[in-house]
Amino acid sequence: MSDPMPKDHPPVKRPRVGVLLLNLGTPDATDYWSMRRYLKEFLSDRRVIEVSRPVWWLILNLIILNTRPSKSGAAYDKIWDKQKGDSPLRLISLSQAEKLQKRLGEAAIVDVAMRYGHPSTQERLEALKAAGCQRIVLFPLYPQYSAPTTATANDKAFEVLKTMRWQPAVRTAPAYFADEAYIKALAQSIKRSVAGLDFEPDLVITSYHGMPEDYLKKGDPYHCQCVKTTRLVRDYLGWPEDKLMVTFQSRFGRAEWLKPYTDKTLEALPGKGVKKIAVCAPAFSVDCLETLEELAMTGREQFEGAGGTHYAYLPCLNDSPEGMDVIEAVARRELSGWIDPA
Repeated sequence: MSDPMPKDHPPVKRPRVGVLLLNLGTPDATDYWSMRRYLKEFLSDRRVIEVSRPVWWLILNLIILNTRPSKSGAAYDKIWDKQKGDSPLRLISLSQAEKLQKRLGEAAIVDVAMRYGHPSTQERLEALKAAGCQRIVLFPLYPQYSAPTTATANDKAFEVLKTMRWQPAVRTAPAYFADEAYIKALAQSIKRSVAGLDFEPDLVITSYHGMPEDYLKKGDPYHCQCVKTTRLVRDYLGWPEDKLMVTFQSRFGRAEWLKPYTDKTLEALPGKGVKKIAVCAPAFSVDCLETLEELAMTGREQFEGAGGTHYAYLPCLNDSPEGMDVIEAVARRELSGWIDPA
């Protein structure tokens, strides 16, 4: 019987398992055109902006993309790693992938992709497939689920999969907002960071990225998951209810967003006698513009400008040992049955 496979057909690689870490994204540089490309891709996403398409197209293309790139570029320039010529988000995300690879060893191939910008989801999914991965775990690095983060990251991956004639089997990692490993790591990180300060905070704020209230009314579980994360961390630490507070940041536009607002809270606290605070951002797995510029810099200015005396930003879990413990725990759980237990 003749061989049915064409002689020039590439050899079939030994089946492998892949893990693709997914994060939001970052511009390639801080100049006007790099920022414009990034903002256009980000703000064109229907999961992010749910208003009428014709109306939003006019607002985006006639106003935002003409005015926002320079302003956003200036903000990114404040946090940009000049030595390495890259953004903290991309550098730390790449480090997370490298460290997870070392922890998993040959059991799986680990890669990282961005929903917007580079390395793209399409590029890295195709690379994993080319490396022989017939099974892939998509791992959105968002502890709390929301449509504009977790859902759109998965949307993009499945959009790529639609173009593949031979698709790998795929699993999507769920939100881990109440996962024991995450709560433990977050609580211990907060406790250690607070202990390293030269003052005792009157209050620690857990500032989560905000979203329009309308999204919550439509059924998005993000708000509830944020509140639960903070409650579980408070319980783990054994702190009183008034020691750890939930707020929401990064709003824009005229619509009502999740409250209380972080910036308004920072401006109001000193007038209530709260002069010493620390702020952390549990919804971010990696430090980025919203944490390093909005919270660490602008937040300090708002708080001290209102009369606050002591302010500290507590870093995200990033690629710290605690942060990697969380990523490894979730990855191994979702790889169950695909790789041998650790």
